[in-house]
Amino acid sequence: MEWYKRLNEYFPEHEMKDPGQLQELIEDKDVYHKEETEDYVVMYAEFPSFIFIDYLLVDPRTRGKGVGTQVINRFKQKGKPIILEVEPVDQEDKDTQKRVKFYERNGFVRADRIHYRREDDSGETYETNIYYWSPEELPQKDILEKMAKACREIHNFRSSKYYGRLVADPDKVLKLKKPT
Repeated sequence: MEWYKRLNEYFPEHEMKDPGQLQELIEDKDVYHKEETEDYVVMYAEFPSFIFIDYLLVDPRTRGKGVGTQVINRFKQKGKPIILEVEPVDQEDKDTQKRVKFYERNGFVRADRIHYRREDDSGETYETNIYYWSPEELPQKDILEKMAKACREIHNFRSSKYYGRLVADPDKVLKLKKPT
């Protein structure tokens, strides 16, 4: 599973799913897919009404050459909203800044009313931002509902087997803040 090694070297440990869970998602969940080339790895779920990008890794040698944008544009051509999780910007980690700029350059918007907080295996809490792109205006309540589906069907897929618990109970990890 070279693709898992590539993802594991890049993504923070608390964001990585167990390799067995990912393999079972690919094999047993019709909506979950993996695309792998020398230039990128993308793991995603395509539901009837939206796409959830679980992982997108562009190889360091090809970053900045439009590969990530090409992958995103292929998803956009399907005409469905696209939802993904992005680490908050850390001023000391330039990669977090680059990721946010990449998604914003590609038309993604932060769902600033959605509060998404999970716990890692050691019980430490961490926050992640939800970003989305949509071909038409979409209320953040709808984004929250789609993200809840991704939590239930992707993050929690056989999570008891791999982690002994639900890792992303949508009723506990997702909150919609009131508009200001």
